[in-house]
Amino acid sequence: MTVTQTERPRTSEPELPAPCAAGSDALRRPDGQDRYTISEVAAFSGLSAHTLRWYERIGLMPHVDRSHTGQRRFSNRDLDWLEFVGKLRLTGMPVADMVRYAEMVRQGETTVAERQALLETTRKDVLARIAELHDTLAVLDYKIDHYSRKTGELPATRAVTPPAARDAAAHTTANA
Repeated sequence: MTVTQTERPRTSEPELPAPCAAGSDALRRPDGQDRYTISEVAAFSGLSAHTLRWYERIGLMPHVDRSHTGQRRFSNRDLDWLEFVGKLRLTGMPVADMVRYAEMVRQGETTVAERQALLETTRKDVLARIAELHDTLAVLDYKIDHYSRKTGELPATRAVTPPAARDAAAHTTANA
């Protein structure tokens, strides 16, 4: 290894769920030939190169290998991790909690219970947000139906809102 090579050994491989976005599989190279530049990863993930560097700096994107010239070389495993991080972002999990989760993954099996607890807490938060959004959607559907009756237009199909939720919304916003 030369002085300019900064390749770091991987201590413990992060546990990853099954790949989150099957559509990206067509763009992936076979394992062993899976060295992507930061610009390729930015194109795959939709994240900017700046964000990818920031993720690495704060410990959210650990152990990115480097070429002999010091350029980042991402692997399929790194892409899987980024997909998972993207899902965590969608849950509304704070970045600090995502970094804490990544640190626990690096610590290995001793943190499994803590990781599970963090993900279960996040899951509860997501379910609460889903319920809140369903209630909000029911109110919107009620109002759209209300205005559709006034204008004589047919409302759009309501495949998402269960009728019971729509009926509950009708009682709470009848005169709004």
